[in-house]
Amino acid sequence: MSRPKISILDIQKAKEEKRKLVMMTAYDYPFGLMADEAEVDIVLVGDSLGMVVMGLAGTVPVTMENMIHHTQAVMRGCKTALVVGDMPFMSYNTSIREAITNAGRLMKEGGCDVVKLEGGTYFAPTVEAIVKAGIPVQGHIGLTPQTASALGGFKMQGKDASAAKQIIDDAQALEDAGAFSIILEAVPAPLGKLVAASVKIPVIGIGAGPDVDGQVLVTHDMVGLFDKFVPKFVKQYTKIRPVILDALRAYKQEVLEVKFPAAEHSFKMPDETLKQLKKMVEK
Repeated sequence: MSRPKISILDIQKAKEEKRKLVMMTAYDYPFGLMADEAEVDIVLVGDSLGMVVMGLAGTVPVTMENMIHHTQAVMRGCKTALVVGDMPFMSYNTSIREAITNAGRLMKEGGCDVVKLEGGTYFAPTVEAIVKAGIPVQGHIGLTPQTASALGGFKMQGKDASAAKQIIDDAQALEDAGAFSIILEAVPAPLGKLVAASVKIPVIGIGAGPDVDGQVLVTHDMVGLFDKFVPKFVKQYTKIRPVILDALRAYKQEVLEVKFPAAEHSFKMPDETLKQLKKMVEK
């Protein structure tokens, strides 16, 4: 029996029941399929695809068209998890009207269930407007990769009491604006616990310690497929990149040595047909 489609109400209920939420990223059809088979709660089509799929230096160059394209692919494979479409840099930063339009595009064209955007108190009015337009929003605070350069790079946030208090304020502002959940990235574990306790909506951590309401990781980091940079908070549950490289090298060697394709990988032709063909070619 297949499980029912997960909704934002199911996500919010998990916090009430003190059940940890499991979230992962996916950027294409195969990973969407596997996310459903693994029965994760939430799948994020993250703008991290800029780095782990497109080979870019960061998330800033990722466009709405990139996000729509990859979200469509994930949605073809992912039928039961709640799918979050990440709003790329400058798709919501210039005006509330543009933010609503782009959030609508991501849902209508990409097919995702909800959208995610970065920023706390300052972007609370934008979140509120998108929610009022009928589009559920997941917030993202702490380390916000799209504006990492303004934060001093990809570093832990909330180091001093003032900065930590601001992150708690950001979480509360997003809750008040109508966000159904929040991603909290790269903060001290004690702060993660305080943020989760300060709001009624689920707080899903990535480098925020164990006492938040759930966890999310970039799947390519988690399975060892992308190894240019592995953040401190990532646990690699396997390393599939060396396995794939071994397979590619073995394939190359067998082609060079004419070991592949073997007879079992080749189509046959009846002897009589081959004889007739040769006669035709010889004429």
